Amino acid sequence: MRIVDILNSEKMSLSFEVFPPKKETSFESVKSATEEIASLSPSFMSVTYGAGGGTSEYTLAIAKNIKEKYGVPMLSHLTCVSSDKELVKKRIEDMKKAGITNVMALRGDLTPELSESDRSTWNYAHAVDLIRELRESGDFCIGAACYPEIHPESKNQKEDIKYLKEKVDAGTDFLTTQMVFDNNLFFNFLYKIREAGITVPVLPGIMPITNANQVERAIKLSGAFMPQRFKAMVDKFGSSPEAMKQAGIAYATDQIIDLYANGITNVHVYSMNKPDIAKGISTNLSNILGRTFTE
Repeated sequence: MRIVDILNSEKMSLSFEVFPPKKETSFESVKSATEEIASLSPSFMSVTYGAGGGTSEYTLAIAKNIKEKYGVPMLSHLTCVSSDKELVKKRIEDMKKAGITNVMALRGDLTPELSESDRSTWNYAHAVDLIRELRESGDFCIGAACYPEIHPESKNQKEDIKYLKEKVDAGTDFLTTQMVFDNNLFFNFLYKIREAGITVPVLPGIMPITNANQVERAIKLSGAFMPQRFKAMVDKFGSSPEAMKQAGIAYATDQIIDLYANGITNVHVYSMNKPDIAKGISTNLSNILGRTFTE
């Protein structure tokens, strides 16, 4: 099933992101965790792609396994920053062979070496280059990333939205945001991109923070704004692992319910391969809504 068709339906959706193992020795434990999350029957799942494409084989293996074993629609990430044309073509063919037709097209994070390299020599300088190639390579449903709080390399939000529209005009079917902890920032961003003529579905990305140590990493990865009530939660419960886990699940649930209540029907959760966290959120939402996401 095409992800955009799920997002354009009138039903509420809840999806989870998982990541592949970095080493072969970890494959079975990661496979088990992703299967537990798939057993919750989310609307779809996405599988990330390691820096430099180092986990590409595992990405497809995880996606293919869940699709075949649980029938969950799968979205496979594909990055291009360190790749040449031939490698990207091979990855595209690999996805076709695995029956994966939903692709999240990303430039990918810059390593220190790439940051200092000559970008004029790159085959893919931006995600839009990969999006155009995917659009020409087959009938893919293409997703792309967006930043409600501005991409770290953009001068300002106006420039950021201009480049985002280029990605959409190149063939992007839907967008997923970087992690958001304040829904007002998402609503404000959504208003601005609609004004700019970007009309594709936009998935807010929710990151359940269930460990105080995750806060610093989340800020480093996304530069996300942490509202005062979130900071107060971490200050109050951060020293108790179990209390922090439950508080993090409750905070994420509250964010999602607020989004649903305000007309956002699709939400994407960064699960960090934690089935208990995914189950906690899914159960909370089912109890509140009085239904599951497969009904």
